[in-house]
Amino acid sequence: MSIYITTDCINCGACEPECPNTAIYEGGANWTLAGVTYGGNDPAPSGSNGFWSADYFFIVPDKCTECVGHHDEPQCAAVCPVDVCLPDPTHVESKEELSLKNEYLNMIDTDRLRN
Repeated sequence: MSIYITTDCINCGACEPECPNTAIYEGGANWTLAGVTYGGNDPAPSGSNGFWSADYFFIVPDKCTECVGHHDEPQCAAVCPVDVCLPDPTHVESKEELSLKNEYLNMIDTDRLRN
């Protein structure tokens, strides 16, 4: 499952640089996936919605792999000083699904760097 950030976020920003998939964004920011920019409450390509926040950091579920393929545990949760990075029960995925998502995200990054 993806990780999400609760409304108790203190906006310290410790989580953002730790994300290997650039899935974490500061509140109010536009986000990108596969070269497409999304903003506000735009749904993700998977149809996920309700994750964007104007007020605190947020995680894009289509980009979150719980650090599978990079680390043994979600790094955002490991560094969060107030423990607001939690498993998202609305975006449940198996380890295999997270691995496949990680492969897809790495493929997109590789293609983008070549062009």
